[in-house]
This record gives sequence, C-alpha cells and structure tokens, in this order.
Amino acid sequence: MNAVAAPTSGDLDTRAQIHDLVIRFYREIAFDDLLGPVFTEVAEVDWSIHIPRLIDYWCRVLLGRAGYQGQILAAHREVHAVERFRKEYFDRWYLLFVQTVDQGWSGPVTERAKTHAARIAGSLARRLLDLEWHVPSNDL
Repeated sequence: MNAVAAPTSGDLDTRAQIHDLVIRFYREIAFDDLLGPVFTEVAEVDWSIHIPRLIDYWCRVLLGRAGYQGQILAAHREVHAVERFRKEYFDRWYLLFVQTVDQGWSGPVTERAKTHAARIAGSLARRLLDLEWHVPSNDL
C-alpha cells in the first residue's frame, strides 16, 4: 500500500468528495502488485478517460446525478476475454476500496458506497466466473 491519506471529515456526499475517493482509490489500484498489471497491462486503461467516467459513475450511484454513460458488465467482459479474472481480484479490489473509504470518510453515504462496492464485486464474479462471491473477512 502507498502512503496513508489523512482522514477527511465528512461523508461522500459531494462530487468533490467522490472525486477525491476515486483518485485515491485508483492510485492504490495502479500501484497494487495484484491489480495494477490487470489495469495497466491487460485492460490497458487510459486513466485520463477512465477516472472521469468513474467519478460520474459514483456520482450517479451515491448522489443520483446523471452523467454516467457506460456498461460495467460489457467493459469487464472485454478484459475477462483477454485474461480470465480470478476470485482474488474481486477480494483485493473490494478490500482496497473499503480501506480507502475508511481512511477518508464516514457517514451514511460512505456506508452506501461500501455496500454498493460489494454488490459490484458480487455481480461481476457471478456473471463472469459463475462464482458466488462473498465479502472477504480478512484485512489487507
């Protein structure tokens, strides 16, 4: 893990807060030994396009704002076709997300973000791997 960010007061209830979360979280992803290569080498993510799209996605989910245009399952299927996802990818993604969120925010919207992240991981694991994924109990 990279340097721990100082906690931010407040909830994930503004676009600015969500922007900060997405930047912090995907910085962790990019430098993660397990997930970094999936994003950079397999998916070949263009962060300049991906980050704004993710901010729009989380603003839609958490704030009910329009703006996100994308298909999560289709995008992940494309990557999965290049290199098969593994259960540990979903575990690691979720644990990094929760850790990043907990280091910076708290409140009801923050809790909804963590719940939604678990739903994303579960849905993708089920649809891509035919696997019933459960929130991992161990820490990073």
